Amino acid sequence: MEVEHQEIANFLEAYPPFSQLPPDALNKLASHVEVSYYREGSVVFEYAQQITYLYVIRSGAVELLRRSGELYHRISAGGIFGHRGLLMNRKVRFDANTLEDTLLYCIPVDIFDEYCNEFEFFADYFEADDNARLKMTVSEYADNNDLTTAKVTKLIIKDVLYVDQNSTVQQAAKVMADEQVSSLLIYDPAKPVIEDPEEDDAQVVGLISDRDLRCKVVANGLPYDTPIADIMTSDVAIIDSNAYVFEAMMLMLRDNVHHLPIMHKRKPIGMLTLSDILRYESQSSLLFVQGLMEQKSVEDLANYSTQLSTIFTRMVNEDANSHMIGSAMSVIGKTFKHKLLELAEAKLGPAPIPYCFIALGSMARDEQLIVTDQDNALILDNSYQPKEHGQYFEQLAKFVCDGLANCGYKYCDGGIMASNPAWRLTLDQWQAQFNDWIENPKPEALLNSSIFFDLEGVWGEIKWAEKLTAFISKKAQNTPSFLAAMAHNALRRTPPLGFFNGFVLEQDGQHRRSMNIKRRGTAPLSDLIRVHALAVGSRKQNSFERLEDINEANILPKGKVLDLEAALEYIAIMRIKHQSWQIEQGEKPDNSLPPETLSEFEQRNLKEAFGVLDKAQSFLKFRYQNKAKMK
Repeated sequence: MEVEHQEIANFLEAYPPFSQLPPDALNKLASHVEVSYYREGSVVFEYAQQITYLYVIRSGAVELLRRSGELYHRISAGGIFGHRGLLMNRKVRFDANTLEDTLLYCIPVDIFDEYCNEFEFFADYFEADDNARLKMTVSEYADNNDLTTAKVTKLIIKDVLYVDQNSTVQQAAKVMADEQVSSLLIYDPAKPVIEDPEEDDAQVVGLISDRDLRCKVVANGLPYDTPIADIMTSDVAIIDSNAYVFEAMMLMLRDNVHHLPIMHKRKPIGMLTLSDILRYESQSSLLFVQGLMEQKSVEDLANYSTQLSTIFTRMVNEDANSHMIGSAMSVIGKTFKHKLLELAEAKLGPAPIPYCFIALGSMARDEQLIVTDQDNALILDNSYQPKEHGQYFEQLAKFVCDGLANCGYKYCDGGIMASNPAWRLTLDQWQAQFNDWIENPKPEALLNSSIFFDLEGVWGEIKWAEKLTAFISKKAQNTPSFLAAMAHNALRRTPPLGFFNGFVLEQDGQHRRSMNIKRRGTAPLSDLIRVHALAVGSRKQNSFERLEDINEANILPKGKVLDLEAALEYIAIMRIKHQSWQIEQGEKPDNSLPPETLSEFEQRNLKEAFGVLDKAQSFLKFRYQNKAKMK
């Protein structure tokens, strides 16, 4: 080896990840290094330039700047930069300038890619701080980018790979090496593939990643014939194929998940990693949830929650659609609950019995906006004994509900909160309650159904919430009298249109000369979509996703599902933009929209959307009243 190359190798050997390279690999790398010299104040590269090198500072210092000119980082001898651009479409992410005379070692991208593929520790070094890099990615505004409207299926590159749970770790590692993947799903060949969430014997039983092999096998000196079942992760987080990329990002950040199976009809169709998202540049700054999980107290959460309106308006100004905004706000709301429950258990101690904290209503449907109250409840293990366990769950529920109120989620006027003992029931009691509401659809039962039938587990035994959703779906679908009663109840709120297609406005009170676009628009649309969804046995919660199942079932006249989708999106986005405008004007946001604030074009489209709702309600009445009579 030439003397110069030996000097380069000796220097790099002192710094990770080069210090872990085998001698031959280190020497090979050193032989490909190019040396560049920059005088003080020189520009190494600028944002959005093509980048073809990984840079290591031999001597001197470099500062990295955001596009706004804000300082991101300063690094000196041994520091590495440029890797973010190499990992993300070969585009420079930060301006780099020298602070003093600087000597740089420049490693060609071909060698960088080769070593990332050949040495897991080398790749892991640049991907280890996933959250920090992801935070950097999504905090930047990138033109012509669609992270906020793209679904996770767009990022699927390969079919999902499996190994038998009876395989050894060596066999699993060989599959990963041969297929060049960082994770595998584990299945039990003795079990059938089950799509019903009421069943627990689904064929997929776990997940294994390269981190598991390093940390659980190599680090602990386990033999290579160790069964993969001994080290796999059995409680696997998943995401539905309908989810957006940003939803996957938030889930992975919140739960510190690095591999996320993508499911379609409860079957895995792909695997998403944080690296996939890092390479898929983002448009919006949605890492509010990342900072939320780092808060240490209720007071910290309350202070942090004051930023929520900024997150909301930013998404609106970036022209995100209503589904994305509703999902983002719902994820944030669920994360508040998640963090409060974490703090509650830290204060009160572990729960005496298993439980599941559930979100209800718009939050469960992923349709929550900035103006909201809290709807939640508790599912308790069937072993629950009021005298033994009641005080703990009373204190836990109060802690969470009070904390949510402090964070801007006002108490529910109807008392639909876990702090109300009426909504702390065992799993069997909840099933009996839902059964009674469906069998006896009285007015109060119908009112509760419109809230409680949209539910999602947030903390604890999440599968219990899925079981209740499955029970509701099956029971309601087979009870025509209940569907007819729900349909009738869904007609109580009509769109604000008069005989001559003019808007019907409030005539008195604080919001006179305006229309409540939630009560007279998005809410009745969600209600009628829920009825159709229950009729076809859909287990989806989100209205747009329910419409997909309704469309597949072909129960509506041709083209009507598309009309409903368009009407729901337009009315929702008008509501969203109204609230965003109020926030920017320093006003308290609400759902009361004065028509004079809209252009003629907007008014015309809004009337058309309300017209779709009116016709859909007429069809709802016809279909389910007649259906009930036929039965």
